[in-house]
Amino acid sequence: MTMQRLTTAQARRFMIRATGLDGAFADVASALRHLGFVQIDPINVCGRMQDHILRHRVRGYREQDLMRHVHREGLREAFEHHLPDSRNLAALPLDAWPHLQGAMRARERSDSTWSGKLTAAERKLAARVLARMAEEGPLCSQDIESARKAKNHAWDSTTLAKSTLQKLFFHGRVLIARRDGLRRYYDLPEKVLPAAVLNAPVPTSEETARWIALLKLRQRRLAMLQAAELRVIADEVVPVTVEGSTLRLHLLRSDLPLFDEPSEAQESPKLIAPLDPIIYDRRMTEMLWDFHYRWEVYVPPQKRVRGYYALPLLHRGQFIGHADVKADREAQKLQVVSQQPVRNAAAKVAITSLAQFLSLKKSSTNPPSHAPGSKRGLSATTQ
Repeated sequence: MTMQRLTTAQARRFMIRATGLDGAFADVASALRHLGFVQIDPINVCGRMQDHILRHRVRGYREQDLMRHVHREGLREAFEHHLPDSRNLAALPLDAWPHLQGAMRARERSDSTWSGKLTAAERKLAARVLARMAEEGPLCSQDIESARKAKNHAWDSTTLAKSTLQKLFFHGRVLIARRDGLRRYYDLPEKVLPAAVLNAPVPTSEETARWIALLKLRQRRLAMLQAAELRVIADEVVPVTVEGSTLRLHLLRSDLPLFDEPSEAQESPKLIAPLDPIIYDRRMTEMLWDFHYRWEVYVPPQKRVRGYYALPLLHRGQFIGHADVKADREAQKLQVVSQQPVRNAAAKVAITSLAQFLSLKKSSTNPPSHAPGSKRGLSATTQ
């Protein structure tokens, strides 16, 4: 198909619209089907990642609505698992299950301490755990007596029960049945997912490769594709270039009608999730939005530019700064640790909106200035 040439403004409007950032979805199920998955992260500084991603996309969204949807009583429509090509935990619709099987079998044979094959001690414990689940139902690691073990690396578990459950989960032999805060309760797949899903034919490796490539575009809507990805989905995509850039991008052919829709009224300022689909690819973020951003949770404090959990500020189709905020649940306040630009009306609206979402009051503290993240000011490191 002929290359589509977009202005920067067109590409930005498309990304906002195509990722659903304009509040496009009536419920969590619709958003999950459209995006393909929603990444889950346990860190809760000012709300969790998954809630930041969905609160702008799902009308009337409340904290923990995604978890309530995934772990609801009765026939489920979604589940938690790791994406096949990464360690990222995500909420996925049921049709993803068959395409995860290849990655699960590969992990069973790998030497990974975190997700690979079971050790002799883990195999022995796994047999007892699976038998108990069949009889008793969901179990967490604290329900299982086991020895403590030496940590081989930062992500290694400290008890045999935790490492065994963790590997069984990676292998698809147990699933997260429910959560109690950060505590996971695991159960057998046949007690969590519908039988029709578990009994679905296992796709070929080519079919799963196609699904993974399409999943990338479903999540980001405008992205750079590798040659192998493009080969398996060439019939589904359209090549795109954006003014001022030599990057060759692609979007889903089914998204083309979005360019014909009239522009909506200007949306209110938004604080965006650090791993939001619209800015997940840093190279794309710099090219398309003229915005240098790095999630600094794992950056040493002395090297941080914006702050531990700084949220990018989107206003009028541009990223204009950030707000590093922290929820003080005991004091029922949302504290502003840093903000750029300072004393900015758009930032005030966005911070107030987040405070209301979290059922907190915005702190009146005037934050210190941090370096802005666009090329118009001091840019953050991107390495």
